[in-house]
Amino acid sequence: MKLLLTSAGIKNPSIHAALVDLLGKPIADSSALCIPTALYGHPQGSPEGAWRFISGQGAHCPMTELGWKSVGVLELTALPSIGPARWIPWVQEADVLLVEGGDALYLCHWMRQSGLADLLPSLEKTVWVGLSAGSMVMTPRVGEAFVETKPPITGNDKTLGLVDFSIFPHLNHPALAENTMAAAQEWAAVLGGPAYAIDDQTAIQVAGGTVEVVSEGQWKFFAA
Repeated sequence: MKLLLTSAGIKNPSIHAALVDLLGKPIADSSALCIPTALYGHPQGSPEGAWRFISGQGAHCPMTELGWKSVGVLELTALPSIGPARWIPWVQEADVLLVEGGDALYLCHWMRQSGLADLLPSLEKTVWVGLSAGSMVMTPRVGEAFVETKPPITGNDKTLGLVDFSIFPHLNHPALAENTMAAAQEWAAVLGGPAYAIDDQTAIQVAGGTVEVVSEGQWKFFAA
């Protein structure tokens, strides 16, 4: 699986170009499934927020409104009641999975419960585009500062660990006074592994074992 781990979606031409490069074809020729699940686990999540993401009305975090050939909705909490024979082909046929932000631990729980987490390693050509928690779920840990579910469903702050670094999103966001570089440094100091702090104009591209930062904004790498 190829990853485009963003803080706030496809925010600028550089991230857009990275997405097209990972797809290997135009967005207009690519089919997408969007996953709103993480939003329902977040204290600020709402049905209206899920609708804005699905319908492409979330202007500050472009994802579903990019001109895809088709867009479908994959709600992970529903998958255990459907059975893998029905939903696995839907995922296999999609070119890209667009994964909403919210609560990374809640998302991680339902990725495991649904079976999607087990399927991911087989999706060699599929692109995963994460937004905030949708990116953080791929990391080993989110850190206590980003634990929204109290107590966390998993019993700790560990996520899937499909990459070996953690992510501090929304760096220096004007509406998030606590998301400063100093706070990111404190967060990274206790993780025990490498980490990136990224702002909303930055994404991390992972393909073929290569990690590349794509940015028109601010970011910082913290070594282990």
